[in-house]
Amino acid sequence: MARYAKALGHPVRIYVLELLSNQSCCYSGDLSDELPIAKSTLSQHLKELKDAGLIQGEIEAPRIKYCINKENWKEAQLLFKEFLGI
Repeated sequence: MARYAKALGHPVRIYVLELLSNQSCCYSGDLSDELPIAKSTLSQHLKELKDAGLIQGEIEAPRIKYCINKENWKEAQLLFKEFLGI
């Protein structure tokens, strides 16, 4: 749970997860159009989410397609619900 909580600890990452949860997948270039931050900063946030296992990336040269990792997302939701007693 701590790994997921750390990844969710920044508003940009929460917004990225919201964007990705509303669509099947998204290209990193499309995400940079949505967010008023540098591409390098977005790349770091995507790396954090990917390292935590909340998203997955697939290279489709020259772009990277990102999607929610549904299995880990479901696990994170269950862990937080149990922790919060919901």
